Amino acid sequence: MKPKTRQYILGRLSSTSQAVSGDTLAQELGISRAAIWKHINALRKQGADIQSHAGQGYQLCSDFFNAATLQDQCSRHHCIGKYIQHFDSLDSSNREAMRQAEAGAKEGTVIFTDAQSAGRGRLGRTWHTTDDALAFSMILRPPLSPEKVPQLSLLTAVALQQSLSQYCADIRIKWPNDLLIKGAKVSGILTEMRAEPGLVHAVIVGIGINIKTPEQGWPDDISQAVTDLQSHHEKAISRLQCAVSVLKSMDQWYHAYLKDGFAPIRDAWWQTHAASGQKVRVHNGKSYIEGVAQALDDDGALLLSTQGETQRIIAGELELLEAQEA
Repeated sequence: MKPKTRQYILGRLSSTSQAVSGDTLAQELGISRAAIWKHINALRKQGADIQSHAGQGYQLCSDFFNAATLQDQCSRHHCIGKYIQHFDSLDSSNREAMRQAEAGAKEGTVIFTDAQSAGRGRLGRTWHTTDDALAFSMILRPPLSPEKVPQLSLLTAVALQQSLSQYCADIRIKWPNDLLIKGAKVSGILTEMRAEPGLVHAVIVGIGINIKTPEQGWPDDISQAVTDLQSHHEKAISRLQCAVSVLKSMDQWYHAYLKDGFAPIRDAWWQTHAASGQKVRVHNGKSYIEGVAQALDDDGALLLSTQGETQRIIAGELELLEAQEA
């Protein structure tokens, strides 16, 4: 009972920037104010910065990110977030998730880390996990054929766009799965899988979200424009509540996907794509292809109109030409 009581108190204090009275907490939990005081002190000893304000109550003055509170707030999810782990540091959350998946970890397991020594992005790039960022990976075991797995990256982009829009209304998806604010990257996705012909054993979906600008500035080796959520939001952003929101959105979209298929995701993705109907250039690893982004097909490939023909692009790096010309 004690751990769940403390998780409730943390969740309650995390959900508001205002103080919550001891009387309110006591009534909600059905225990005495003296018991609330004891739980508050126990949470302080665990590292939670909870301040007391005379006549007002208790206030959580800094983000307190832990797996137990996260998991408690995801307890009613269909799948994603029912099993959560939190590490101070890992080589890579995707690598750890793959190791655990191969050892039999359950679907819906989510692994968070505060730091990565070998974080990775798409196309072999380095992913920097800066202070106050979110870096985590999810283990999925969908009943899909391997060729359908790229749809999960598009699903994740839609889920992220919808959950992060509470902090900034102008978040767009760049094909296949970067999230941009005014052309600058705020979040990225890396999807990997273990499969055999015709059968998927596990899919690892890794997500990185820039919450705040690092105090020392962005790393010098980042070549593209980057930004963070806090720079576009007036109120302080809680890492915990941001993570809860993303996992809720992911769980809802994944559940809907398994039930209704890819079409709703395709439609939602296209509505928020940064290059819908615009001129783009895609590098497919060998050459550049320029055209107008027309649509997303039923398999998740990007359809480009090029000199009167339609080309189907299944992988590559996209540039927004009209944004450059503007």
